[in-house]
Amino acid sequence: SDSVEMAWREGNESVMVVIFRNHPDSHRILRFSSSHACDECEIVLPEPSPLLFSFNHPVGACTECKGFGNILKYDEERVVPDKHLSLSAGAIEPWEKYAYRWWKRQLIAGAKKADIDVRTPYERLPEEDRLTIFKGTSHFYGVDDFFEDLETKRYKLHVRVFLSRYRTPFPCPICMGKRLRREALAYRISGYDIADLCDMPVSQLVRFFKDVDLSPFQRDIAKEILRQIGLKLSFFQQVGLDYLTLSRQGKTLSGGEYQRINLSNQLGSCLTGTLYVLDEPTVGLHARDTERIARILSKLSETGNTIIVVEHDKGIIKSANWVVELGPGGGRQGGKIVFTGPMEEFVKADTLTSRFVRGIERIQRPTAIRQKVKSPSLTLRGATGNNLKNVTLNIPLNSLTAITGVSGSGKSSLIVDTLYKALAKHFALEQASPLPYGSMGGVEFIKGLRLIDQAPIGRSPRSNPATYLKVFDSIRKLFSEQPESKARGHGPGFFSFNVPGGRCETCKGEGYQKLEMYFFEDIYVTCEECNGKRYRIDTLKVTYDGKTIDDVLNMTVDDCAALFADIPAIKNVLTLMKDVGLGYLRLGQSATTLSGGEAQRLKICSELSSGKRKDILYILDEPTVGLHFRDVDMLIHVLRKLVDAGNTVVVIEHNLDVMAVSDWIVDLGPEGGEEGGRIVSEGTPDEIIKVSESYTGRYLKSALNH
Repeated sequence: SDSVEMAWREGNESVMVVIFRNHPDSHRILRFSSSHACDECEIVLPEPSPLLFSFNHPVGACTECKGFGNILKYDEERVVPDKHLSLSAGAIEPWEKYAYRWWKRQLIAGAKKADIDVRTPYERLPEEDRLTIFKGTSHFYGVDDFFEDLETKRYKLHVRVFLSRYRTPFPCPICMGKRLRREALAYRISGYDIADLCDMPVSQLVRFFKDVDLSPFQRDIAKEILRQIGLKLSFFQQVGLDYLTLSRQGKTLSGGEYQRINLSNQLGSCLTGTLYVLDEPTVGLHARDTERIARILSKLSETGNTIIVVEHDKGIIKSANWVVELGPGGGRQGGKIVFTGPMEEFVKADTLTSRFVRGIERIQRPTAIRQKVKSPSLTLRGATGNNLKNVTLNIPLNSLTAITGVSGSGKSSLIVDTLYKALAKHFALEQASPLPYGSMGGVEFIKGLRLIDQAPIGRSPRSNPATYLKVFDSIRKLFSEQPESKARGHGPGFFSFNVPGGRCETCKGEGYQKLEMYFFEDIYVTCEECNGKRYRIDTLKVTYDGKTIDDVLNMTVDDCAALFADIPAIKNVLTLMKDVGLGYLRLGQSATTLSGGEAQRLKICSELSSGKRKDILYILDEPTVGLHFRDVDMLIHVLRKLVDAGNTVVVIEHNLDVMAVSDWIVDLGPEGGEEGGRIVSEGTPDEIIKVSESYTGRYLKSALNH
């Protein structure tokens, strides 16, 4: 012991012990050192610290990708989107722009000397010719030279925007997408580095830390750390997020997943006497997962907390102790408390929500499910993106198809990230690459594609329902036809608040003025010149049925429909808005104040008001988010109108009422994450409820009263 201690001290905390055996070749050498270095190659690792394992800090981030896990490269798929074209026909898309035609001409001239056929479709060119086109030769400049030249002009905004169109993120060649530097990834537990662990689903990670390969001494040291890790992971399981990986990017989380992560944090905080306010925590949740949320909320309340939930889900409403219903309608027709009291009294009350919760009032199914679900159909084969397991999807055309499944089962990956992006590329609507798939059939039966999401209809306060649906054009024309307008020579443009004419020039037709503050947020105050009316005094002298143009913009859709009952061009659009449950909106309401559900329904109105469109594929991602039972009923009728007009509607949905009225259901699962990603069942609602493996079928059965 003394010898080892002296050797350790004299060797600067490094010692070599040789155990002699009978034969020299069998001597055993043991090396011990306090430094984090390899005994053989003497590579030294930095001292382990939390920052070393963080890709958000320079200490731990990969030096190549700066912790992003990928680098942007110019993508052949974007540079040559249509490989059926030849070089002379315009295969290289950026060189078809007028400003860059010279690059194409010099390629055509030099390609002959390089023995490259400019009339052969790009896809049939040999691999070495394709590489030459990008690298260039002594006879012509290549695509890489083109982008290298533009890189010198990146100080110009339009050049940066142009270049971004042809870039795609590729895994970092140094860290292979793990985001961390090599020194951090050298530290392992049971053969796994920290990135490997973060790529595991939570369910698998729980099992790993439960049986982690540690010595009794190491386990005793890490006892509290392991307890904390196990506790936090168990909260993920309780809220139904055990299919997620810890490395999942925040921007890819749905609203429901984000709220449930917050819920898991609150479970871990173990607070009491706290008021929690949740706004639709069941967004994006299957009926099975909704039950979990109800249990968690009950658990939080039982520990001495107060939970207020804004919700439309029947299961959450039924699990509440106290109910407050607002109404009786929406917009100006609402704003009143029509009921407040315990659940026992609510189920006896005669209110709109109570009648739906009790089942007295319900959404009616069609008398007969469409029989057009046999053929023709749109087929997507071999989808393998994210957690999809070589899925083959069949969507019957001219029907309403619901894509269902528990959260994380692969619905958005299949429909939005694969099917939509593949079709968008086919119709040249977008250049974004779809997730991997094999082939697609039946595209010849559809003439167009629309993704009706919940993105805002406009980012400027000037945008409003009237301008978005173009009904304001007809209203301005009507005002220009009034006697006062004719006498003064006012045309329709005079009543626009977007261009000079009849608008207030002090506020430029916005109705307010912005006061820029140095140390606080900018303040918006009502324009003193027009008092927020957007127009000049002489413009407001023109009236229709006693209403000025400002009065019309501040009226609800319901009121406007009555005012313009004799003007078909205006009435028809307003009737559509009423049909989708937007009669409470003000016609000139700013687009920035509209919810995602309201924006989505306005987009549906836009499609219905654009004339007789046929053979269009409409894709909607959870259109019932934020909708009351009555609004869901209205939405279903509108979706039916799209189908009756000869179109195909595909909805990613968890709402049982929408499933019940669908012509066809494709149910993914059976679980989320790696245990999902395959089609559990497909067929009519009556066929789905007979599949025992389908969670959707179990809950849909009760909705259909089977």
